[in-house]
Amino acid sequence: MMVPDYAMIAEISLFSFGFSAAKVLSKKITSTFKLSSEQLSSQDHYDFGMRAVKTVISAAANLKRDQPDASEELICLRAIRDVNVPKFLQDDLKLFNGIVSDLFPKIKQEAIDYGLLDTGLKESCARKNLLDVEGFIGKCIQLYETTVVRHGLMLVGPTGSGKTRCYEVLQDAMTCIKGESIGGYVFEKVLTYVLNPKSITMGQLYGEFDPMTHEWTDGILSSLIRLGSSSTDTTRRWYVFDGPVDAVWIENMNTVLDDNKKLCLMSGEIIQLAATTNLIFEPMDLAVASPATVSRCGMVYMEPHLLGWEPLLESWLNELPETMNAENKSLIKDMFLRYCTPLINFVRKAGVTEMSPTSDSNLVSSCMNLMDCQLSGIADPAAIESIKADQITAWLECYFIFACTWSLGGSVDSKGRKMFNSLFKELMTEGLTLESKRKYKILHMVDAPTKPIVTPIPDSGTVYEFRFVSEGNGRWVKWSDALKDMEGIKADAEFSQIIVPTINTVRYTALMKLFLDHNKPSLFVGPTGTGKSIYISDYLLNKMDQEKFKPVVINYSAQTTARQTQDIIMGKLDKRRKGVFGPPFGQKMVIYVDDLNMPMLEKYGAQPPIELLRQWLDHWLWYDLKDCTSIKLVDTIFIGAMGPPGGGRNHITPRFL
Repeated sequence: MMVPDYAMIAEISLFSFGFSAAKVLSKKITSTFKLSSEQLSSQDHYDFGMRAVKTVISAAANLKRDQPDASEELICLRAIRDVNVPKFLQDDLKLFNGIVSDLFPKIKQEAIDYGLLDTGLKESCARKNLLDVEGFIGKCIQLYETTVVRHGLMLVGPTGSGKTRCYEVLQDAMTCIKGESIGGYVFEKVLTYVLNPKSITMGQLYGEFDPMTHEWTDGILSSLIRLGSSSTDTTRRWYVFDGPVDAVWIENMNTVLDDNKKLCLMSGEIIQLAATTNLIFEPMDLAVASPATVSRCGMVYMEPHLLGWEPLLESWLNELPETMNAENKSLIKDMFLRYCTPLINFVRKAGVTEMSPTSDSNLVSSCMNLMDCQLSGIADPAAIESIKADQITAWLECYFIFACTWSLGGSVDSKGRKMFNSLFKELMTEGLTLESKRKYKILHMVDAPTKPIVTPIPDSGTVYEFRFVSEGNGRWVKWSDALKDMEGIKADAEFSQIIVPTINTVRYTALMKLFLDHNKPSLFVGPTGTGKSIYISDYLLNKMDQEKFKPVVINYSAQTTARQTQDIIMGKLDKRRKGVFGPPFGQKMVIYVDDLNMPMLEKYGAQPPIELLRQWLDHWLWYDLKDCTSIKLVDTIFIGAMGPPGGGRNHITPRFL
């Protein structure tokens, strides 16, 4: 096997770009990558090969062109950092900084002032009601730097790390400072085209021949890229592939990701990518991507702990009803900060079993959704005038207790619920004891509350056995009390249609109604035989307001495809106007998917029907598979039910949950 001499190739390239100290600098560049490959951790998205060296040289050439009189070592150091820092994990970044400081011992890189871009990013965050966390703004700038030197790049990171918001904020900021420039790079308006490549087949993505007539049908991607390549304006176009990256579909894009930027179709057509085009891939990981793909793309790695869940809380507090004054918001914020951290610690560290895996931001978002559902009752200024301030305080405390119970404590099994009840009640009364801290592996102590809860949950049952009623200072009522008012079973009822009401029937039906009334998607998880399908179907078909809601029931099986799912749902929707579909005016469509995790896994682990649903819930759009135009779905609500993995059921992507 022939191994290229990286140092010589780098030296010749640097000479061609006007570097007089090319021989020394080329050795430093290649040594950086050699030491990094030996000392840094092994990650799927790391690449230290020839393409990585070439990207550093391209970045250095751009900087040399912009700053011809600057120190060549400083230019080289900045190029190395700009290209490599975005892809490193925090732990590896410390080692990389050590390697670079040894190779460039006397060079100190000053902080770069991005001026207009930095201001634009912060203003964009404010417009989108996002907190301009320093780490997040830094990642947006790294993404910008990567788009300058690479036309193909990947935003990689676990769910909840802010990947989608990162490119959306950068897009908005670049569009707003259109016409301005930094370092010779002129900002232009940016358009994004979002597509989940795993929600459609290969033929629908790239195009295919009809097996009977041999007639060519264009694919969604080829149509979008042809539209961009034929454009003569300076608008930048980002094609965002929001889905898993695997060898099934991305290997066909090798020629596009190469320097020749050509999409070669089966029809023989070759589409040249415009210079203003970027391909952005947004996967959770690159476990099944080939090294050939990884080496062709720039990488920006997003880590959830850089954000945490606190920015979500700040953004959510800004959207609370106008009836919530500063004191109310302060109370809600204090309760979130006091209870959520130890309870999340409990779910993660105490050895409890979750029926379905969750992320920290997912649990907190669920709590916020339940708070939203309850706060709608005091969102009307006229209604709140007759309520005393201390009553509102009591209600807010109880709203949070209820929301916290069915979000942070809602995903654990029956054994975990007993432990959760014990810990939650302890935190509400005496604070966290040292014994509980050790038992549940909580990281930090929690003091006793400064003020007792105005309307505490009775000691006669667990937190799961009560619901809150907003009367006076509020009161806790047992779910089981509702069974006394239930109608008896009719004498002529068919045996197969009889549903015996239990505390679970009452509890889960009430929660489902709460979510539906406030347009919140929900997922019910539990073992086979616990009545999930019966509860949901009975409510949707018999108890729900049929004038307001229109149910659609889909049962998934191992052979269900994304095309079948899309055809079933689109068959029930009406065309509102061009590109917009929804139920009849005045109604909402409730799409209930049973056995959600039944579809068979593809070769590399993707589930196309679930990826299709995720594209809908994330972006509210699909694509028409006939004319490749985008379709927006409105007035639709999702409800899902599934059992735990095993026995034909599969793990579903955390990005959907």
